[in-house]
Amino acid sequence: MQEDFLHYIWKHKKVQLTNLKTTRGENITINAVGQYNQNSGPDFFNAQVRIANQLWAGNVEIHVKSSDWFLHNHETDQAYDNVILHVVWEHDIDVFRKDNSVIPTLELSHIVNQDILGTYNKLFINNSKWINCEDSFARVDDFVVDNWLERLYVERLERKSSTIENILKTTKNDWEAVLFQMLCKNFGLKVNGEAFFSLGQSFRFSIVRKTRSNIMQLEALLFGQAGLLEGDFENAYFENLKKDYAFLKQKFHIENSTVLPIHFFRLRPSNFPTIRLSQLTNLYHLQDNLFSKVIEAKNIDDIYKLFKVNTSKFWEAHYTFQKSSKPTVKSLSKSFIDLLVINTIIPIKFWYAMKQGELAETSIFNLAKSMPSEKNNIIKAFNELKQIAHSSFESQALIQLKTVYCAKHKCLECAIGNQLLSE
Repeated sequence: MQEDFLHYIWKHKKVQLTNLKTTRGENITINAVGQYNQNSGPDFFNAQVRIANQLWAGNVEIHVKSSDWFLHNHETDQAYDNVILHVVWEHDIDVFRKDNSVIPTLELSHIVNQDILGTYNKLFINNSKWINCEDSFARVDDFVVDNWLERLYVERLERKSSTIENILKTTKNDWEAVLFQMLCKNFGLKVNGEAFFSLGQSFRFSIVRKTRSNIMQLEALLFGQAGLLEGDFENAYFENLKKDYAFLKQKFHIENSTVLPIHFFRLRPSNFPTIRLSQLTNLYHLQDNLFSKVIEAKNIDDIYKLFKVNTSKFWEAHYTFQKSSKPTVKSLSKSFIDLLVINTIIPIKFWYAMKQGELAETSIFNLAKSMPSEKNNIIKAFNELKQIAHSSFESQALIQLKTVYCAKHKCLECAIGNQLLSE
């Protein structure tokens, strides 16, 4: 038995409400269960309970066993002085107030609906399943699922927005700098994401503004800060980058000691950091005031046009400085831009709207629904249970569901788990 299940039982009154009695035989009527508290202190605030014809207003504390009161040292904590009812699964000892009066206790084990108890046991007993409700997931009402996915999608945006908020503070609310750092992170993908992010944080964004018109200098800035201009290679392009970087270091007083190592290992050549940094350079060379253009973009086609960039000429015939390759135009693919939209553009548009006091959920949802679903093991597994991920909107929500709720067995905080328990 888990305490959060008892919280669920009390919160939703999933007990036989008639003829309730305390462990001492006093009649109980629940007028209000109170406000659920997930922080320190009693579990429910401001409850109203009638006990033996006396109406009590105060707090309710819930435990698996009565003796857990002493195990948690509540007898020495003033926050529990106003507890009017102790709700437990098993009553094994009386609990007293400071004036030595007994705190009334309600024992749940014999009054909980047996169907709910059976469903709860099915959900939690076999923890070897991919998700606890995988046998029942397909039959959950579509209306419940759709509404829960909306909430999960917003939760995921809010989680991503915490990074944006931190960058805003360090850049003194420079939204252009925020966008640049977030793009750096996501141009690096999983392998180089943190390294590229540290690169974006290693110098003032004002330097990008001052060098963007000179593509060679801007590329030298990014390649130099990434540590890719160390060593010697026999080509004029490399030597020119190296000279430009030395000039920029002296002019702007920058250094790259805080930048994490860049990796090539286990990357496809199209994702090599050299290629991605050159594409990022060209993006900022071509697009002035990129943040404003991102905010003004109304649909996915507007964003595709903004991010339609290639590498510089040298990288059309190279993946590294050392060796040439068959010449190809290396453009950002739609699938890569989709990842940028999911992980950078949408979170920034969402958080910017929140900061401006605007409601942008409809436009954000529409943008997310206009892109295809991500393809990964989580989405594949959910679709095998029920064909549910039709766009990036659902796939992002399902990733939130799996990682934050299913993986942590938070079924009682999940709308799907709640419906299954209420059947």
